[in-house]
Amino acid sequence: MDYHNDRFQDFSLMIYKDEKLIALMPANKVDDCVYSHQGLTYGGFIYKSDLKSEDVINLLKAVLNYLLDNKIKTLELKELPIVFLENQTNNPLAYLCFKLKAQLVRVDMHSVVDLKFKAYNRSRKNGYKRGQKNNLVVKEVNDFEDFWNKILIPNLDNKHDVKPVHSLEEIQLLKTKFPNKIRQFNVYHNNIIVAGTTIFETKHVAHSQYISGNTDKNTLGSLDFLHHHLLEDVFASKSYFNFGISNLNQGQNINQGLLYWKEGFGSHSITQSFYKFDTVNVKLLNDLYI
Repeated sequence: MDYHNDRFQDFSLMIYKDEKLIALMPANKVDDCVYSHQGLTYGGFIYKSDLKSEDVINLLKAVLNYLLDNKIKTLELKELPIVFLENQTNNPLAYLCFKLKAQLVRVDMHSVVDLKFKAYNRSRKNGYKRGQKNNLVVKEVNDFEDFWNKILIPNLDNKHDVKPVHSLEEIQLLKTKFPNKIRQFNVYHNNIIVAGTTIFETKHVAHSQYISGNTDKNTLGSLDFLHHHLLEDVFASKSYFNFGISNLNQGQNINQGLLYWKEGFGSHSITQSFYKFDTVNVKLLNDLYI
């Protein structure tokens, strides 16, 4: 996370059991609150899928005690979306939130395609056909400059008056560190870039970190053509394709058109919750076991 350490005060933690590292918590600190993590799409604890529930409970207890001892009043924790969990049946976080009286402060919805059951509505099929008719070409490239400077940055600036979370220099640095896990796919019309997507890849999931097209994307069918190619060819062997969220304003609103477009590929919504823990409530775990 050193690529954006100028924006965040790092407070990442390593958790040990019997001198053996069992978990990590990427985190940053703002005043008397610790967040896991404001600069990452996903936060929360990182641990092996075979870690027992008792150990997960104890590691959260240890973290809250450590934060309390260091005069940290609250911990804000992002839930890892279920499709990214290696063991989807062992996740005691919801129970711990109940026991510790954690406050639910935000919920986002991710649009996820189960690639065994992908389906395309009429609009997405027609968009793909327009892409074929317009002789669009999809290429995987190692250089992000064309997509960032000609498509992504102008699009975000015109539509939302914002910049990408990652600068061009940051995404290029991350690519050098994870060359096989961060992939860029561009769409070309008459050898000119018209759309693209940046994919963060895990063992079971392909996640669209950025998706953007120029003003002709509907006429050309560029984004439909691109994602048909990704779902049918490039990532067909994955378990899931995650289009990411369609939420705005800290989860309070949904971009209806964007959600409709994603669901046109057969995606369904899963939630990612954000919880705030008061560190003083760690005492509520003292009487947990009987």
